[in-house]
Order: sequence, then C-alpha cells, then structure tokens
Amino acid sequence: MKTTPFTNNHIALGAKMHEFAGYNMPIEYSGIIDEHLTVCNNVGVFDVSHMGEFWVKGPHALEFVQSLTSNDASALEIGKAQYTCFPNHEGGIVDDLLVYRYEADKYMLVVNASNIEKDWNWCLAHNSMGAELENASDSIAQLAVQGPKATAVLQRLTPVDLSAIPYYSFTTGEFAGRPHVIISNTGYTGAGGFELYFYPSDGQAIWDAIFEAGQADGIKPIGLGARDTLRLEMCYCLYGNDLDDTTSPIEAGLGWITKFADGNDFINRAELERQKKEGVSRRLVAFEIADKGIPRHGYEIADGGEGNTPIGVVTSGTISPVLKKGIGMGYVKPEYAKPGTEINIIVRNKPIKAIVVKGPFRK
Repeated sequence: MKTTPFTNNHIALGAKMHEFAGYNMPIEYSGIIDEHLTVCNNVGVFDVSHMGEFWVKGPHALEFVQSLTSNDASALEIGKAQYTCFPNHEGGIVDDLLVYRYEADKYMLVVNASNIEKDWNWCLAHNSMGAELENASDSIAQLAVQGPKATAVLQRLTPVDLSAIPYYSFTTGEFAGRPHVIISNTGYTGAGGFELYFYPSDGQAIWDAIFEAGQADGIKPIGLGARDTLRLEMCYCLYGNDLDDTTSPIEAGLGWITKFADGNDFINRAELERQKKEGVSRRLVAFEIADKGIPRHGYEIADGGEGNTPIGVVTSGTISPVLKKGIGMGYVKPEYAKPGTEINIIVRNKPIKAIVVKGPFRK
C-alpha cells in the first residue's frame, strides 16, 4: 500500500487503518460519532494527501479545461476554484473534481484518489490541443482543517488574512513558516474551514504546528469514516457511490455545474443538454428513515404501496450523528422525487418507511 507523509502519525495515534484507493489510510481514531461532532462543533484535521493533483499549463490550458469539464472554467478568475466533472461520451461521469485557476495560463485539477490513473489517462487521451500536463499527485500533500474553529486556529500560523479569502477562493502564502502553501477556502464537510496544499517534505512541520495551535480548541485528527458521514449529511456526492460512469450530472442534480454557455463545448454536451431539456428517467434524492433501520449502498428502494414495487436503489446511507436517524441518498423514478413522498427502503428483505426530503440534512 502507498503511504502519505502522515501515515506514521496515524499509526502512532492508534487510528484504525485500512486500505483506501491503494493507500494505508485512517478510518477512525476516537470513533466516527465523536470525530463527526468534533468537526461540527470545534475543529478536526483530515489527511487527504491521497487525492490527485494535475497541473494544466500553457496557452491552451483554458481550452483544455473547457473541453473536458462541464462547468464554465472561463468564468474563473485567478485565485478562484469551482466544482465540476469530467463527462464521458455516454452521458455518465468519469470523475468529479475541483478546478483551481492558479495563474492566467495555469490550472490545478484536484481529482479523487481512486481515479487518479483513470483521470490522468483520460486527460492524456483528450489533449488534442497540446496543453502542458503534469501529474503532480506524488509531490503534493494535503490536509483539510474543518469546523467552526478552523479559521481561528489556522490564523495563528499564517500572516495571510484568512477572513479575506471567500468561499471557493484560495491564495498561496506562508503557513507555519513554510512558503508556497496553497490555502483554499474549500472542504467536503459543510462545517467551514480550509484545505492546505504543500510539499510533502513540509508535512510533518505543518501537522505539528496545526495540532499545537489548536490544542486549546480541542482539535482532533479525523478519519475517513467521519468524512463520509459529514459529506452525506450535506448531501455531497461521493464518486463510486452516488456518481459513476453510468450516472449523468443531470440525473445527480448537478445541473448547476453543467453550463451550456456559448463556446463551452465539453464532451457529450449535446446529450446532457437534451437530458436537461427533455428530462431523465431517474433522479438522485435524499431521504430520511421514518422507522428504525440503517440504509446502505445497494439497498433496493420501493414505492410506498403494499406491493413494494422497485423504483430505485440506495447509493449512500448511514445513521446521522446529528439527527440520530437513518439518512441516505439514492436514484428513483422522477415521479417519486418530490420532497414529502413516502418510499420504502428494503432492509434485509423488510420494507422500512422513508420520506424523500430536500437536502442537506444538516442545515
């Protein structure tokens, strides 16, 4: 298994380790519920160094990004980021990602760890315009410091005014005495905070500085288990669960990152434009369990009638640490997608009542 600059830290702290995307990663430390609530109420630190980073440079950089991603990268100013996806040729999604405009002709693409090789090959195969591409995944480490106290903790370590960095914006500056750290007002938790990108050789010093600065605020390391429950409470999609090569951004409720502006001629635009105009055969919805039961990925969704006619499938599910009830997301036929609709989740061959709701679960 691959390691990150912080693998030994996780092991020394007693984390429960497991393979994820080829990396030896921490699943939990003090427990998923405790870690989840730490991020909601205080501040937590996630090792996300397993994520992939690609540089796109040169005079054809924007043309390349526009041709491969569904959002409108031409709207990005330097210092701004956007959420987007790589559409494939069949109407599905190769991956969802973040695009950072670092300089006038330089962009950073941040892709999912499990898709680094797949995405890199996709980029190489579709670089007909001759953009300069660099897979920098092994030379960039990343920590996500999330929670309502994250800004105060991090501000103690940098001369950069963090309050002046708007949501989905970033800057590069000194952090914990290390230069050239990308400080990004982004995250996958819905609890606020920043993501930091830096050289792996600076990792230990930055880790130590963050935990020392946050000691009085109850800072804790957070594993992938709580990362999943946090993102699900916010109805953030997870590739491999809620998104894959067969799900379109329109079906997934991601029409807002699918821009049909003039000149934004991305892969399979015509099919996605047709879907937006004519409708789709399924929609991703959020639901709450009304009875006792835990929804899981792959469980069948049925209508609310006595016959329990299949209408879809659960893509993500868990017990919400904040709501203390079962929550999930899944694809259903469009006529069952309206909030307030009663559905059944088939748990161990037993129908469990659930209600379609408007996300996110955690307001």
